Amino acid sequence: MSSNEATITLPNNKTIKTPTGLFINNEFVDSVDGKRFETINPTTEKIITTVAEASEKDVDMAVDAADKAFNEVWRNSTGAQRCKLLNKLSDLMERDLDELAALESLDNGKTYKDSKDDVSDSIEVYRYYSGWCDKIHGKTFESQKKFSYTRHEPIGVCAAIIPWNFPLLMQAWKLGPALACGNTVVLKSSEYTPLTALKVAALIKEAGFPKGVVNILSGYGKPTGSAMAYHNNIGKIAFTGSTATGKYILKASSESNLKKVTLELGGKSPNIIFADADLEEAVKWAHEGIFYNHGQCCCAGSRIYVENSVYDKFIDKFKEQTEKIKIGDPFNSDTYQGPVVSKAQFDRVMGYIETGKKEGATCLIGGDRHGTEGYFIKPTIFTDVKEEMTIMQEEIFGPVVAISKFNTIEEVIEKAHMTTFGLAAAVFTKDISRAFKISNELKSGTVWVNLYNTFNTYSPFGGYKQSGIGRELGKYALKEYTQVKNVQINLDMTA
Repeated sequence: MSSNEATITLPNNKTIKTPTGLFINNEFVDSVDGKRFETINPTTEKIITTVAEASEKDVDMAVDAADKAFNEVWRNSTGAQRCKLLNKLSDLMERDLDELAALESLDNGKTYKDSKDDVSDSIEVYRYYSGWCDKIHGKTFESQKKFSYTRHEPIGVCAAIIPWNFPLLMQAWKLGPALACGNTVVLKSSEYTPLTALKVAALIKEAGFPKGVVNILSGYGKPTGSAMAYHNNIGKIAFTGSTATGKYILKASSESNLKKVTLELGGKSPNIIFADADLEEAVKWAHEGIFYNHGQCCCAGSRIYVENSVYDKFIDKFKEQTEKIKIGDPFNSDTYQGPVVSKAQFDRVMGYIETGKKEGATCLIGGDRHGTEGYFIKPTIFTDVKEEMTIMQEEIFGPVVAISKFNTIEEVIEKAHMTTFGLAAAVFTKDISRAFKISNELKSGTVWVNLYNTFNTYSPFGGYKQSGIGRELGKYALKEYTQVKNVQINLDMTA
């Protein structure tokens, strides 16, 4: 067994072999300076393994490999060839679904059931974009003396920086459209969850992708991510994560080569529940909206607004539902909530809980650590909140929700907009006219009506305001990975 492969033992005593090196030019290699870092199991707080840590020099090597692959192989590949490779990768991920899900739960802390869903959803993304590979084309324009046409061409080397909350899924959201459009990629995984990205890298090689088409690096925001953001030979960067980091990447683009940028950033999404809504359904979806994935969702419905006349009834039902949450080992079949991803995230969320208490909000339930081992936080409900409170303004990214009341449509729309974010929102009502009115007025990239946290591979996702730039998923993502060229031909040779 090489130094760039680890054998990992799961809670059921089964073992998985997984790569731990940097994936550059279809090989798993040590970093130039030999540095490695630990990845921690958030359930036990114990070390899983160590992985190679990429430096600026490693980024340069990966970009060089990607640039060479683009110019010599990938840009001239046919749509049919790219389609075949993406489908082959999907087949291999399907074959290894259980292993990928187990690694995800071990490294991230999400339940094994949710991890299996993430693998399946990732496969669906790759299969969807495989179908686009030979359907990306321009338009023609003709007049008496001139013929004009457009080409949608790949950008070249694209960078992707993905977060730790949905490692497999965010990898697919980036790689799927980038590869379908004929780009090569250098991807950085989160330092908290590097393992599944490397496992997929091994499958990319097995699928037969040419050398250098996909390169995957493990590393920190600085120096690895920063080196990618400033790199002059990267033509586009896609990032999912915090708004602060998104602003840094946008600045880096302006100070380097004006690379194209797409950003899917933070959220503080309002979930609006009217008195005429089916209250049982509203409670069910609102509960899923905030506590799914332990609240570690950029679009989490972390601000719930309930019409005054049903506020008390909603609170009682929502509290009852929350008290039923089973917290524990992600590999236990009855667990709904595992640990948050890291000690840093645990401290961050607990800090927000303490701030909420100090600023005068009522902590109805939760607000404490669960157990003595692992980064477990009890699901927490705050009431008696005001819009200016920190827990109503800043993204907490944990199992914490603030519930407020309202009386009129105008009032709740105003409250919904009292934030710098605009990623998602939801409305619960039986009045379809009201649903249309509010959906059209909300400044959010996604609005759900009588449901929450549902995604379609063919539907776009992205934010308004400081929740981001550009869109992912669906046909909309393709324009983020292509550039349009116009060709004009003189048909009147006597001119």
